[in-house]
Amino acid sequence: MIRQYELVDLVRAYDPDVDEDILNRAYVFALKAHGAQKRANGDPYFSHPLEVAGILTGLRLDTASIVTALLHDVIEDTEVKLPDIEKAFGKEIGRLVNGVTKLTRIELQSDQTKQAENFRKFVLAMSEDIRVLLVKLADRLHNMRTLNFIPKPEKRSRIAAETLEIYAPLADRIGMQKIKDELEDLAFAQLNTEARDSIVKRLEYLRGGGQDLIQKIIEELQGKLTEAGIQAKVKGREKAPYSIWRKMQHKNIAFEQLSDIIAFRVVVPSAEKCYEALGVLHALYPSVPGRFKDYISTPKPNGYRSIHTGVIGPQRQRIEVQIRTDAMDEVAEYGVAAHWHYKRQGGSDQVLEGADQGAGSIIPAPTLGSGKKSEGAQYRWLRELLDILEHASGPEEFLEHTKLEMFQDQVFCFTPKGELFQLPRGATPVDFAYAVHSQIGDTCVGAKINGRIVQLRSVLQNGDQVEIITSKGQTPSADWEDFVVTGKAKARIRRYVRIQRRAQYMTLGRTVIEKEFRHEGYAFTEKALDGVLKTLQAPTIDDLYAMVGEGLVTGREVIHTVFPGTKPSVKNPASPVVKPKRKEGGGVPLRGLIPGMAVHYARCCHPLPGDRIVGIVTTGKGVTVHTIDCVNLESFADTPERWIDVAWETDAALPEHHIGRLHMIATNEPGTIGTLGTVIGKNQGNITNLKFVTRSTDFFELLVDVEVTDVRHLTNIIAALRATPSINSVDRARG
Repeated sequence: MIRQYELVDLVRAYDPDVDEDILNRAYVFALKAHGAQKRANGDPYFSHPLEVAGILTGLRLDTASIVTALLHDVIEDTEVKLPDIEKAFGKEIGRLVNGVTKLTRIELQSDQTKQAENFRKFVLAMSEDIRVLLVKLADRLHNMRTLNFIPKPEKRSRIAAETLEIYAPLADRIGMQKIKDELEDLAFAQLNTEARDSIVKRLEYLRGGGQDLIQKIIEELQGKLTEAGIQAKVKGREKAPYSIWRKMQHKNIAFEQLSDIIAFRVVVPSAEKCYEALGVLHALYPSVPGRFKDYISTPKPNGYRSIHTGVIGPQRQRIEVQIRTDAMDEVAEYGVAAHWHYKRQGGSDQVLEGADQGAGSIIPAPTLGSGKKSEGAQYRWLRELLDILEHASGPEEFLEHTKLEMFQDQVFCFTPKGELFQLPRGATPVDFAYAVHSQIGDTCVGAKINGRIVQLRSVLQNGDQVEIITSKGQTPSADWEDFVVTGKAKARIRRYVRIQRRAQYMTLGRTVIEKEFRHEGYAFTEKALDGVLKTLQAPTIDDLYAMVGEGLVTGREVIHTVFPGTKPSVKNPASPVVKPKRKEGGGVPLRGLIPGMAVHYARCCHPLPGDRIVGIVTTGKGVTVHTIDCVNLESFADTPERWIDVAWETDAALPEHHIGRLHMIATNEPGTIGTLGTVIGKNQGNITNLKFVTRSTDFFELLVDVEVTDVRHLTNIIAALRATPSINSVDRARG
């Protein structure tokens, strides 16, 4: 156990101006408060906050954080109250300890709903001061190191799963690579012991048999850079077991196929030297395509900056090389914690480029719904969690969307002005729009990726430049939820849909109740409903309307409750159920349109179910549907307000027929047209129009309009025609 003077010495080693008095007082205060309490392994309980403080000294955090670590459990586990902390140590320490206490209560909940509710408090607490999260991560790290002393296997598994799902991703988001790796490894050992043991044994074998090779690679890289006049330190770092396992699962490859189990780091004096070193390595060794990433010019949101490249390097080994400065290496290891060290050392503001530049370490909490940004680009994810918190309907939905934000692989996209946004893999322009601003997401009607108009459900790729087209009259579509992947987008869309659906239910419910009143000969008044709200378990009249509209309560039940003398209706079991017939020529339903809106299918591209499509509002005609690659869409580029994101309904009740146009060149001989009609007919197609374009002695060119159900149907007909000897060529016509 760390002694009192040893803790002070640890802090003084990196902070000569340490406040020894407050550290000593906090040490004694916590020691007395915890008294004779014991941990699961039999150690004095005070050893835990002391170890947490020791972890934070390794991160070189400020004195307030160390004091908070010593006191972080006294409110939860002893008779000490928050006012006692504030009186003895001041408001700042009291606020930090109280914040960590709120986070600690997450661990005490096994029920999912309670855990989710406490996670909301978690996000709010860490948004007020990021040091709260740093103390909590250190607390969780020490608990994971002693997890094996907990007797119940199910409790150990629950804590390990929570660590992997919440705490490790949070550590990653603030750049705490060492803590993230250790948390993942400790959780991995608990949740999948066999897999971890297998990887660890392979790594041990690799170390034993490959140590000489690794040293040779380091020496050769060091020598080549020195010859080029670049002062550099070269070291090798082994990939963590959980990262190896996750990559093996994700890429479905064996351990032996991994080329980056050991990454070689080249640390140079300046950013300019990073690029010089890259040039030297690429000149000497063949580069591996697709392995180059420049996180110096485009840093990760957590502040990470480095150049990554893959080369066939020394000894003909395929290796990964990471090139960075000392300052960048510090941030890569310690993340946001490096901020205090470099501020204390008077380091460059480039260390945490975009970090909060105020006098303290506190990150200003954004006002919910205000749209204001807190300082620091790397805290955008935290603002987005706060936005999700505002718009999620309940704790479980918030937890679900938060995990969406933290778990997925990332893509980097840019606005036309060059602002960088990091999004989960599989994100769409709608996700991008909501990442820029909630209002832009709500009103987006179209998008351009790299200058080309695309459908809103298109998937973004790394490096895409995305321009969002908005319209004041646009509102979120329920169909967007089918393809968006970010928690923020899902939360906003669901909220809007809930509001709209409730409004529709209320209107329908009121209509049903009014009809029942008229049917019984009563004049409808809302006053009549006031007296039965409690009986029907409706908080307000609007809630009652919504319940009736949703079908949770029938209009007849309302009448019978208001006027008990009325007879309940009796359904005739013999009454046949008549399925409504769909109108002929009604077309396959489209998602994204207002019910009853007139729809036409463009004759220039003949869209079919299965095509990617877009709607263009046409005055006097309603909506004209085009394929997304229709050349005529260019003429609407300057009128984005006319664009509507639409898609084919995939679960239409009955197949409808649409016109597909074919362009053919066929042999000019007797029977060709007859063969053409027979082939199309045998494949359930129906010719509605046929036009000869040109005709010569040997061949003729024609356009054929065919009734089909969808793209696949037309493709099958094309395949059958291409197999016919008298048909020289056949393709789908676009005009």
